Amino acid sequence: MAIKFINFKKQRAGGRKFAQILGKILAAGIVLVLAGAVLAGMVFIYYTRDLPRPEKFSEKTTIQSTKIYDRTKTFLLYEIYGEEKRNWVTFSEIPEPMKKMAVAAEDKNFYKNNIGIDIEGITRSFLNYFKTGKITGGSTIPQQLIRSTFLTNEKTAERKIREIIMAIELTRRYSKDEVLEWYLNQVPFGQNTYGVGAASINYFKKRVNELDLAQQATLISLIQSPSYYPNHFDELMNRKNYVLNRMVEDGYLTPEESEDAKKIEVKFEEKKTEMKAPYFTLWVKQSMEQEYGKQYLEEAGLTVITSLDWEMQQTAEATVRDGVRANYANYAHNAALVALDPKTGQVLAMTVGSGNYYDDPYPKGCNPGIDCLFDPQYNVATMAPGRQPGSSFKPFVYATAFEKGYSDTSIVNDTPTCFGKWGGENYCPRNYTGTFQGPVTLRKALAGSLNVPAVQVLNSMAGLSDSIAKAKEMGISTLNNPSSFYGLALVLGGGETTLIDMVSAYGVFAAQGQRIPANGIVDILDSNGFSIYKNNQSPQKVLSRRSANLISSILSDNNARAYIFGANSPLYFPNYEVAVKTGTTSDYKDGWIIGYTPSVAAGVWAGNNNNEAIKKEPGSVVAGPIFHSFMEKILPKYPKEYFPAP
Repeated sequence: MAIKFINFKKQRAGGRKFAQILGKILAAGIVLVLAGAVLAGMVFIYYTRDLPRPEKFSEKTTIQSTKIYDRTKTFLLYEIYGEEKRNWVTFSEIPEPMKKMAVAAEDKNFYKNNIGIDIEGITRSFLNYFKTGKITGGSTIPQQLIRSTFLTNEKTAERKIREIIMAIELTRRYSKDEVLEWYLNQVPFGQNTYGVGAASINYFKKRVNELDLAQQATLISLIQSPSYYPNHFDELMNRKNYVLNRMVEDGYLTPEESEDAKKIEVKFEEKKTEMKAPYFTLWVKQSMEQEYGKQYLEEAGLTVITSLDWEMQQTAEATVRDGVRANYANYAHNAALVALDPKTGQVLAMTVGSGNYYDDPYPKGCNPGIDCLFDPQYNVATMAPGRQPGSSFKPFVYATAFEKGYSDTSIVNDTPTCFGKWGGENYCPRNYTGTFQGPVTLRKALAGSLNVPAVQVLNSMAGLSDSIAKAKEMGISTLNNPSSFYGLALVLGGGETTLIDMVSAYGVFAAQGQRIPANGIVDILDSNGFSIYKNNQSPQKVLSRRSANLISSILSDNNARAYIFGANSPLYFPNYEVAVKTGTTSDYKDGWIIGYTPSVAAGVWAGNNNNEAIKKEPGSVVAGPIFHSFMEKILPKYPKEYFPAP
């Protein structure tokens, strides 16, 4: 028997060779894996270059509109936004069915999916890309959120990769509820509206927590095609029914609840661009733009609580509207009213013209701001240089004289008088009645609005320069020419003022010499509800209590003025003590009446925007009835108050 010997040396050599080959294969594999990892890292870095981090969501820097409210924060006066309307609502404010609708219609596995992307859907999308060169297929809620916030809707592989990476990162960092809250506040709903809060207001004029099931399903349906569905209502309703069916399939609604919701008629509210209290609101808006800038207001999501008393504003609008109609017979086609709280300077009401900013000019065919008797979008109450105030300026001159020690019992002569040349001619003022009273007290002269005594007070008691300075201290901001420009005619209204300045300055008399400038903002809150501005202005003493109380005593003395105005003029309120002064320009272009109690000051101007003369009637006739009607309606809101004795 032959014995076969094994060559162990040769066998070991073969094993080493195999091991070497295997080692090379393993090394090559490791290199390939490392290369793949490096390549993947490079792809990750490349496609995430310049991408914002997901923390942006938690910082809530989403663009939001600024909202302007009345003093009770009950009535939305106006919403300031740029190209996008937004209104952030918290997760708890969004109805539970609406949250479930979003999940059922847009991403049924949202709460089960822990990576934020749909692998199967992405695979199909990229396979289709290699076939057609186009990216198609649905996206998860995190992907949609990333796309609407950071990316574009461009359908390219690069954008899709960036979207996937960010969606994974978003899901890793945040809870499902946080992501869904951001999603429902961020995605577009058509008509430049983003988020369910803004969409609810835009389409239904309701807060989101006030929507019924059908309205909720309609809004969620808009997400699929926000630019198409608002203009194709029948197809939108089909999509709404699909969403309700999905809610049944996923166990969120019973079939009966779904069918009941389908039967509810859905109707978009008519879109109106009209703002409430437009003259006041635009006045506030313009002041805020000067302080914060237009873009900031459009994006910061501020809540502005104004001083406007909505009930009083409605009264003002109705009163002015009726007064303007009645004044057509006097050829006065425009009017304005301002009311404020003299203790705080807060404007309570402001309206102009017919009370409607969106009216057509009267008459049609005129050029607004040039030759219109009434231009509805010109705020004659606030716009400088303003109008001549006529005799309503006299109290500032008398107050200046009182500051110099004169009293209401001081005597002046109401006789025909010329005060030298002014404007190339002798200045010889006359009284409105054409008669003269002889020696009169300052009380009788001011109460009866006598012109000759007023010029004497300015000329020999108060002084022209000092009177201008005092009027400016009290809030008249338009007297910016040298005193020689106005001359002695200043006391008869030779300078130009605005209605808001006049009412604010009369408020100094009501507040016994204390002044707070007219203002319209009480509080401003940022998008997180923190106050960034509070109106805490302190009053400034600009007139002695004695002088202020003397003026109030004279202007509320019905007996002292009855010899000119009669005992039952529009200046008189039988059950209240109201200080009132009228004004009429010599050319009958402007009629005024300003009045106040310790708690409210109000003024009315009547005339024509184009400075055309009205019928030869005084301010007590063209402005008086409007003022009287307004005050008669609002005075019962206040306790009966009396001015302190001077």
